[in-house]
Amino acid sequence: MFGDLMGMMGKIKETQKKIEETKKRLDTVIVTQESNDGLLKLSMTANREMKSIEIDDSLLEDKEQLEDYLILQVNNLIEKATKVNEAELGAVAKEGMPDIPGMDMFK
Repeated sequence: MFGDLMGMMGKIKETQKKIEETKKRLDTVIVTQESNDGLLKLSMTANREMKSIEIDDSLLEDKEQLEDYLILQVNNLIEKATKVNEAELGAVAKEGMPDIPGMDMFK
């Protein structure tokens, strides 16, 4: 019994290490979002750190339009980045979970 417990603890520690490595890797995964008309382009990491904002000069003439564009596109970009982040971290967590009876929440 204790051998099984020690094995599970080892597997959990290994999974924690893989999760931390995945989080670091997600700092290098770039997710992009562009408005339909191409006037606004944004990028951020899968860990949701903004990397770039490109604004067409025509948007600078209308403050309200620019604000609307930014809100819509930033929210879309955050949603994309969150999906990538959760999928990657979820896959690592699921792969590394020990088989504990009754604990099949990741399956």
